[in-house]
Amino acid sequence: MLATAAAFLSQHYGAPVMLVALLLGMAMNFLSTESACAPGIEFTARTVLRIGVAMLGLRITVMQIAALGWQPLLLVGVSIVLTIAVGMIAARLLGFQSIFGLLTGGATAICGASAALALSASLPAHPLKERATMFTVVGVSSLSTLAMIAYPMLANAVGLDARGAGIFLGATIHDVAQVVGAGYSMSRETGDVATFVKLVRVAMLLPVIVFAVMLTRARGASPGSARPPLLPGFAVAFAGCVALSSTGWLPSAAIALGSDVSRWCLVAAVAALGAKTHLRELAAVGFKPVALMVGETAFLAALALALLRWMP
Repeated sequence: MLATAAAFLSQHYGAPVMLVALLLGMAMNFLSTESACAPGIEFTARTVLRIGVAMLGLRITVMQIAALGWQPLLLVGVSIVLTIAVGMIAARLLGFQSIFGLLTGGATAICGASAALALSASLPAHPLKERATMFTVVGVSSLSTLAMIAYPMLANAVGLDARGAGIFLGATIHDVAQVVGAGYSMSRETGDVATFVKLVRVAMLLPVIVFAVMLTRARGASPGSARPPLLPGFAVAFAGCVALSSTGWLPSAAIALGSDVSRWCLVAAVAALGAKTHLRELAAVGFKPVALMVGETAFLAALALALLRWMP
């Protein structure tokens, strides 16, 4: 019901659906404590989340990635690696664990709230993990909306052509919906290129999840938590969905249905995570995490522009 309400409000008022779902969930926080709803909220925040992440793979095909050429692939790869590295280093400098920088940097570099949820699902239990995840979802959704408005103007200001603007928007804006909105607000060609580049970033979710799990295993699991598997089941399912989509056997209607199911699962999971979050805890994060996410976003945009100037 919360996911449905969030979708209705998002469609009618133009707000990011993930952010609306999160806020509605937080308003219903009382349901997660001493309530018959608590088991369902926990199931949605864990199992439904993993189903949604796995089905993200239906949006991507190997042919789409290959059709872009090597330049955008190189730009996306370098941007993701450097943004996550800078995020982890900056997090340590600001007094946080580097894994928090991996979470925020991964969300910034890959696909916004979806990446934050996927990375969080791949990490072991920690008392502050859910609060860090919620902050990341709020931050990345808000910054993505601002980027959707500002980045097309920035692309025009620096003189990018339609293809260059599409690569820039697809490589820098966090969430898929905002990439689509920003790209097609400029031109159809820009929107098409931006969408494909964004899907390449989504495809990078799998190796980043594997890196996160390997890093966690190398450090050892937290006390009282099981050591995570080297490759989580939902990550294997994500790769399988990419492979299945690439075969061309699935009709377009089935792919569209799978994408819709994935979106609904993720929206419901965000609402459930919001219901498990206390607003007082979220408000206590302070200025430093905000500065970290703004800095990661600015770094990604500057790096993408620099790489576009360098590439032939």
